Amino acid sequence: MVGLGNPGSAYEGTRHNVGFAVVDACGAAWRFPAFRRPWRWRARVSEGLVENEPVRLVKPQTYMNRSGTALGPLLAVSDFDPEADLLVVVDDVALPLGRMRLRRSGSAGGHNGLKSVAGRLASNDWARLRVGVGPVPADEDQSDFVLSRFETGEQEQLDALMPDLVAAVECWITEGIDTAMNRFNRRGVQSD
Repeated sequence: MVGLGNPGSAYEGTRHNVGFAVVDACGAAWRFPAFRRPWRWRARVSEGLVENEPVRLVKPQTYMNRSGTALGPLLAVSDFDPEADLLVVVDDVALPLGRMRLRRSGSAGGHNGLKSVAGRLASNDWARLRVGVGPVPADEDQSDFVLSRFETGEQEQLDALMPDLVAAVECWITEGIDTAMNRFNRRGVQSD
């Protein structure tokens, strides 16, 4: 599971770092060890078991637009199959705050982090969990908007959604993408 975001305290709590926030929430819920930066990785990583399934949580430290470069060690694993083994968690300005959408595959939809991952994998055939952070106000630049922090009420909305996000990821791990999509993409207020 790879959560996309930007490293460093300047980006903590921004809309663009929702992927990191979901990965952190999963690690906490599953009581995984602290994230560390293994040799050869351009990411912070934590590993453990979820229902006896080995899971690696990854937070690239390459900045959003170069997220794909952090996947090198995964691609070096002989039995790693992105179509079956990879879930990328990312912010989405096209989805309203408080909504999520799981997809088996798809385009980057203009998201530079997803473009970088797709470029590194030479494929769009891997699961993604899009987390709504939008809409972008009409008078605000999209780049500035995604790098802005959530306001108090917005952060509360995201915090309220976090248990469902963790449950959706766990469902993907234990039951697969089809079941996870059927279960979590149909939730009224919280998904799309």
